[in-house]
Amino acid sequence: MLPITSVTGRAPLASLLGYVRPHAGGLLGGAVLMFLGGLANLAQPMVVKSLIDALTGGTPYREPMLLLVSLLMLSVIVGVWGMYLVELTAESVVLTARRRLVARLLRLRVAVVDGAEPGDLLSRATGDTTQLRAAATSNVVDLVAGILQIAGAVVLMARLDAVLLAVVLIVLLLLAAVTLALVPRIRTAGEQAQEAVGGMGAVLERALGAFRTVKANGAEERQAAAVHAAARQAWRRGRQAARWVSLAGIATGLAVQVAFIVVLGVGGARVAAGGLAVSSLVAFLLYLFYLGGPVTQLVGGFTGLQAGLAAVRRIDGIAELAAEDLDRSVDAPADRAAPVTVTFRDVSLRHRPGGPAILEHVDLRLPATGLTAIVGPSGAGKTTLLALIERFYDPTTGQVEIDGRDVREWPLANLRARIGYVEQDAPVLSGTLRDNVTMGSAHAAEPWLAEVLERTRLVPLLRRLPDGLDTLVGHRGATLSGGERQRIAIARALLRRPGLLLLDEPTSQLDAMNERALGEIVAAVSRTTTVLMVAHRLSTVTRADRIVVLDAGRVRAVGTHADLVDGCELYRGLAATQLLTGAGTQVQVPRQSSDIAAI
Repeated sequence: MLPITSVTGRAPLASLLGYVRPHAGGLLGGAVLMFLGGLANLAQPMVVKSLIDALTGGTPYREPMLLLVSLLMLSVIVGVWGMYLVELTAESVVLTARRRLVARLLRLRVAVVDGAEPGDLLSRATGDTTQLRAAATSNVVDLVAGILQIAGAVVLMARLDAVLLAVVLIVLLLLAAVTLALVPRIRTAGEQAQEAVGGMGAVLERALGAFRTVKANGAEERQAAAVHAAARQAWRRGRQAARWVSLAGIATGLAVQVAFIVVLGVGGARVAAGGLAVSSLVAFLLYLFYLGGPVTQLVGGFTGLQAGLAAVRRIDGIAELAAEDLDRSVDAPADRAAPVTVTFRDVSLRHRPGGPAILEHVDLRLPATGLTAIVGPSGAGKTTLLALIERFYDPTTGQVEIDGRDVREWPLANLRARIGYVEQDAPVLSGTLRDNVTMGSAHAAEPWLAEVLERTRLVPLLRRLPDGLDTLVGHRGATLSGGERQRIAIARALLRRPGLLLLDEPTSQLDAMNERALGEIVAAVSRTTTVLMVAHRLSTVTRADRIVVLDAGRVRAVGTHADLVDGCELYRGLAATQLLTGAGTQVQVPRQSSDIAAI
């Protein structure tokens, strides 16, 4: 799980104001309108006093009555418009926050995302930004408006009767003390509740991410129990947060009621003694009723702000994680298509200090053009070599160079623009087939797109689909076979006209016919492009111009298939597990070699 607080310890309130600042105009406009509505409400008890005085004194009461109705209508109309502006601003704040957060999420280092829970990341982009919405707008407005309206009410109540005001102030001070005592608990409970919701999202995402595996293994109840346990934890944390917020609300209501009873008793006694007019007591009681709204606003804004600050801490936690520095300048297409040389200079990699070595002292040079196959037992570090070229990871020591230049010195956009990459899992995103094929080449010319589709044997698939390239392929390409998804991934890479093509076992889900077709494609591409391929099938390996044998993170041998069969025992054992080492030759494998994985 990712840390809840930011690395730099930046004040959450300062971060919150940073989200508000671009929308300050709309928020200020809404706040002013709501404040004017509050002033109209604030004036009403005084008008009521004038109305009562007119009624009891036998003087005309038409003007105070019309003024009271006008103030009531004004407070409603202005207040509604003010609230509408605040809500509009709130939506804009959320949109800005989500854009920033999503942009940051998609630029995180691969190593960071590998160590995170996707469900928790999603929770921060959805639930936490929604919590931010209230904190950055309505809670702030409630705080400011509540303070100003309470101040205005206190001033007018002082004009009516100082003794009764003293009673009210004592009650308000007691309420403030209780609220301040509850704030740390509200903040902590809010943070824990949001963390628990993120944890539930992580558990659910894991279950949905392996949906077919869950069903195939009859594990629905077990996974449901895990999600239910996480949901119960979120419920438990939510109850704790609700308890403290409710206590603050109860304290507010109780304070207003106690103040009303005391004011009624003391004020009634003063009226009976002739020290206070009945109209003044009525106006004072109306102000006391009026105070209930601003006081509730103030306490609600304060407690809501605590939950919002907890959300800011979690959002800032993402903002402080290591991200890639993406440069938008990209080479011209002609430059991108030029074949490149790849050099590993004494490269070692550990994911953490003191951890196991993934790669150790790798020295390797791949010339421009040609097909290089990487083979070795499972866990040898084959896919990691490709990841270093793409800068998904940086080596712990040593250098990875493209055309003699350390990849860390390349602008990332330029580096990746020259590389086509096909993952082993060949992910397909929800959307249309066209969206997936053109993911990295949105402006590819139609003739070139048609040629790539033909070369990757996707044309028969297009003919079967009802809308061709514009057919929806479902979540993660659920409507496609594994081989079709793999060919789509290959087409996506070739459409970029890369100078370097990285293939992580591209034939793992292809049948023999399509594997041969892909072999022909790769052979043709390798004549003008540098191709580096992780391979497990011997039929693929034998076509390579050179083969790199990797074991336990070290390069054991480099050569052609024939050279390695003669000179590398490890390769010979790997090749023998396929029972073919060339044109009909069969190699016997010693029993003790059975622990070596197949190519």
